[in-house]
Amino acid sequence: MSHPFWRGSFKLEKYEDLKTLRSAKIHEILIDTTKGRDIVVEDEPKPAAVAADKPEPSPGRPVPAKIAVRVGAEEERVNAARVLTSSKKAIMTMFHETRLGKAVDLKQAMPLVEEITTSVSRNSGALISLARLKTADDYTYMHSVAVCALMIALGHQLGLPPEETRQAGLAGLLHDIGKMAVPADILNKPGKLTDDEFTSVKKHTEAGHAILRGVAGIGDAALDVSLHHHEKIDGSGYPFNLKGNQISLVAKMGAVCDVYDAITSNRPYKPGWEPGHSIKRMANNQGHFDETILEAFIKSVGIFPTGSCVLMQSGKVGIIIDQHPGSLLTPKVKVFFSATAMSTIPIEIIDLATTRSGDRIASYADPAKLNLPNLETIWASASLS
Repeated sequence: MSHPFWRGSFKLEKYEDLKTLRSAKIHEILIDTTKGRDIVVEDEPKPAAVAADKPEPSPGRPVPAKIAVRVGAEEERVNAARVLTSSKKAIMTMFHETRLGKAVDLKQAMPLVEEITTSVSRNSGALISLARLKTADDYTYMHSVAVCALMIALGHQLGLPPEETRQAGLAGLLHDIGKMAVPADILNKPGKLTDDEFTSVKKHTEAGHAILRGVAGIGDAALDVSLHHHEKIDGSGYPFNLKGNQISLVAKMGAVCDVYDAITSNRPYKPGWEPGHSIKRMANNQGHFDETILEAFIKSVGIFPTGSCVLMQSGKVGIIIDQHPGSLLTPKVKVFFSATAMSTIPIEIIDLATTRSGDRIASYADPAKLNLPNLETIWASASLS
């Protein structure tokens, strides 16, 4: 899993990718010679009979995605913001139509999954971090987009085939469609829910499954995740109290991605937790998640996820702005505050993968205790540049 590509198997088409492959710390690769030729003669004429017999591509089959070369978070952020804006509008329309009793249109959903997949493939931290910047009013819609992105990133980390990863992304996009059957005043209630209200909310899993069951062409993954993303490994989840291997791989993925985005986002009834703190809490929550899936998830977002506030050994405080492929402990950090002097300092970007300063991340930092500004907004607006 420790390589600079977003998936473990792909067609090598670009010389830049070949150079990246050669420079990476990869000990061996497997070449499928049935899918290529060892020697290509550029000017070799193609026999007419071969050309005539070549089957036309089926119009109904999805076209394999091009290799997406990883870029920095700063470079991808503009594109990620555009994808989030367009996805939010599309999801709002789709969910509102569902509340009115209309069927989900997969022709609207799949292009969103493809766009999100492309952005995540280029740099997952950019879109996932921006997706955390929700308001109480758009939480349900942006949560769906965020879980889609997290599912895709996790699918890549687990080495799932491209089509399975796309279906996992679609499952993430539609996992909460059943909430359209929950009264809006309960869904957006700023205070604690009563027992009856919580029972009403819990019914969204079965309601979502019923909605998606009537969608032509819907895959098993979306049906499974909509129904089972609140099940827990120890059997304490709902709606069926499933345990361990009774829960499918994709539903286990959905459970992790759903919880992470929920606890890191501002909700009508509570502010979101800092990303790094959330990872720590999830890792300590025995019995909730599949350990193998959670471990892969942490690798996909980072031990210190993009957007996390951290304290350096030097006493400097910074925010994680990008991950380093293949190394969970050496992200890029933008430092701007001194916890020792309790004051701002000249902004500096420290790439822990290349710096020789000896500084390292000591721990997560609590922005509230340090009286820091809204770091998520600052990071998203690039005002610390």
